[in-house]
Amino acid sequence: MDNQPENRADIRDFLASRRAKIRPEQVGLPAGSRRRVPGLRREEVAVLAGVSTEWYARLEKGNISGVSDDVLKAVARALHLNDEECLYLFELARAARPMRRTHSRRKEVGLPLPVHWLLDSVTMSAALVRNGRLDIVASNALGRALHAPIFASDTTAANGHANFARFHFLDPAAREFFVDWDAGAAATAALLRAEAGREPNDRSLRELVGELSTLSPEFRTLWASHDIRFRHEGTKRLRHPVVGELELTYQSLALTASPGVVNDVSFYTAEPGTTHEERIKLLTSWAATAVSEAAKPNN
Repeated sequence: MDNQPENRADIRDFLASRRAKIRPEQVGLPAGSRRRVPGLRREEVAVLAGVSTEWYARLEKGNISGVSDDVLKAVARALHLNDEECLYLFELARAARPMRRTHSRRKEVGLPLPVHWLLDSVTMSAALVRNGRLDIVASNALGRALHAPIFASDTTAANGHANFARFHFLDPAAREFFVDWDAGAAATAALLRAEAGREPNDRSLRELVGELSTLSPEFRTLWASHDIRFRHEGTKRLRHPVVGELELTYQSLALTASPGVVNDVSFYTAEPGTTHEERIKLLTSWAATAVSEAAKPNN
């Protein structure tokens, strides 16, 4: 029986990519002129982490199952991992445990009605709920209006639901909609990479990553960088087809609506007293009109 973790390649590539980023002088080692690879050598990381070279070499080959938390923390310190990268390393170790090695599609669980009521009660912010694969699973009226190009995209029609990653990388309209397309693309790939660390056996996630890797050279490059992002917040600039350019702050919070299912609820808000707030108000009116027109009976 093969006892190797199925996320071996992710473990190997992540550790190697982080080792390559550290300059010897950062850890008090001479740079030298005979280095054949960028960054630190395996034996140097082993010394910094207080483990044997053979042991670290096995770890970097993906043999992470059963490794103690103390050793993982020592490796994280040696590689200068930030908080999110350290969390990702622990997620990789957790996912490598034998009892988790079952490929499956996570059951889609509908959101409870009170969550929908909460979203609909928010009137001056666009609100939406997304899962770890970046599917939009619920939104309020302003959220749908704000992200109208995503909901109208062929990538949504072809897959039955709106997905940030598919729209960002596979629909040319995304480059017009997202003013900072490059930054958004990097964040999107990093969010998916973090989810892959948490749920390496999610078949739907694997299929999404495979689709994006096949069809988008930009995604392939970003995916290979192994950058991680768990937190989803900041400033987003959009070029909306109805109200023009918008600059909004966005904040995401974990939403545990059902046992074992964790989604994020995100709120997009304009700074009070700005033209962006005026445009959000205009978009709110436009959305209300669109809903009213759709509700009218056909003659």
